[in-house]
Amino acid sequence: MTQNSTLDILKNAILLEKRGKAFYRMAASQATNADVQGFFETMADEEVQHVKILSDQYKAVKETGRFSAPDTADTGTLSQNVLTPEVKGRIAAADFEAAAISAAMLMEERSIALYAGRAKSAQDPEEKKLYQWLADWEKEHLEFLAAIDTELKERIWNDSGFWPF
Repeated sequence: MTQNSTLDILKNAILLEKRGKAFYRMAASQATNADVQGFFETMADEEVQHVKILSDQYKAVKETGRFSAPDTADTGTLSQNVLTPEVKGRIAAADFEAAAISAAMLMEERSIALYAGRAKSAQDPEEKKLYQWLADWEKEHLEFLAAIDTELKERIWNDSGFWPF
């Protein structure tokens, strides 16, 4: 792959992460509960980390033509630590927050597709490692967002009497 194509992919990835950060910040500003606000702020902070990592790689590729070894020590478990049952319950009680979870899932799916695709097609081992690591991190986000979404649906179904028992 040419350097310009690689740089374009990195620019698009940076833009995707910046949009994610903006979305999570907006969700935090609209949330009515401090714990829910904290959850969305943490998600935004993780997107900031992704932007930094991708920006560092952009700089490395632009200057040297090669990816540098990314620091993959942090896998973003902080967001999982703030997602307590109480926070899940508060998200369930608010329509906006529930809609934000659904929209966030779509963003995470898009990120996963981009990063997993690049990991699969990359020839540079450091590039492959970077994109696989990012895909895995985004999968973690998607998994716990999906778990919240499932809980929300079950609560709505239960409250609406959709269960056959």
